[in-house]
Formats: sequence, structure tokens, C-alpha cells
Amino acid sequence: MIQNNKTYKSIGEVAKILNLFDKKNGRLATHTIRFWEKEFKIIKPHIFAGKRRYYDDKSIEILKKIHFLLKNKGMTIKGVKKLLQNNKSELDEINNKTINDQIIKTKLKKISYLLKKIKTNG
Repeated sequence: MIQNNKTYKSIGEVAKILNLFDKKNGRLATHTIRFWEKEFKIIKPHIFAGKRRYYDDKSIEILKKIHFLLKNKGMTIKGVKKLLQNNKSELDEINNKTINDQIIKTKLKKISYLLKKIKTNG
């Protein structure tokens, strides 16, 4: 849906982007996003005709950060709220550090593999 040259995504589309699925039945876990809306007032979906929720790019980015901090970093909702309120640049720093950590881990695995290969062939 497009309004004012902005692109909006439905709650189902956002759940797919975040890879939110109910473990029991495999369906999209849109209830998680609705719960986060109640907990994090910074998330403000647009509600158009039909009373359906639509999210702009800014809201989706916030949801991605919340998802990352809760699911990947294991933070609590209270901790994520504090982080979002205190310092947004710190949040970006956490994201970048995690990406760098993952790159380093991948390179270390490759080096380890190559060393094992050299030892077995040598």
C-alpha cells in the first residue's frame, strides 16, 4: 500500500521479514508484533481503512532492532526499553559489533579448516 510516496507493509509481511513463526503450528506470529507495540511506544503502525496495521520503513527498522536484541542478544524487554531510550547510537554500535564478531568467527572457522587440512595432508 502506498500513501504520500511511502511504502507500507502489512503486519504479516513484517512478521515474514523478522522470521517470526509460531513454533507449534508454523503460522506467522503476528501476535508478537502486536505485543511489542504495547511494550514499545516508539512503534507506531499506521491504521488505514479496514483497521489493519501497516508499518513504514522506520517502524520496520525499529522492530528489527528490538527483535535482534531480544532474540539474538537475549536482552529483556526492560533492557531493550532502556537501550532505546538512552542512546540510539549505542544500539547501532551493538549491531555493528555483532556483525563484526560474526565475520571474525567465520574467518576463524575457515582458518581452522585450512589448518586441519594442512595437517592431514602434511
